[in-house]
Amino acid sequence: MVTKNPNPIDIHVGSRVRMRRMLVGLSQERLGERLGLTFQQVQKYEKGSNRVSASRLYQMAQILGVPVQFFFDDLPEHAKGEFAGATGFAESSQETLIMDFINSSEGLQLNKAFAEISSPGVRRKVVELVKAVAGQEDGES
Repeated sequence: MVTKNPNPIDIHVGSRVRMRRMLVGLSQERLGERLGLTFQQVQKYEKGSNRVSASRLYQMAQILGVPVQFFFDDLPEHAKGEFAGATGFAESSQETLIMDFINSSEGLQLNKAFAEISSPGVRRKVVELVKAVAGQEDGES
């Protein structure tokens, strides 16, 4: 049996659904209920293994309080494929690492808390602190 790899655009849209769902504090089960689906179907959408139809995407946007375009924002050039003239679909390992972190529970919590810091000076200090801690970890390995 031939297994088909998910389309990079479907993966991106799914990751944006997951990110927004987590930001608004909805579980997969609750989103599924509002969509009339099981949480397993929501999981498949979020992983990109199942493609989201236009009507379902519109419904998700309404529930999650974003315009449909939100799901396509920050679409990497390589994911656009033939539409942008790109030739490859592979994400760099660094890009994958960053997206995996941003979509994790810790990444969302960190970003949400960071966004609540109003002082630009404090934000810079937090970034410096995180870089220093990361540098210390690199030196320990």
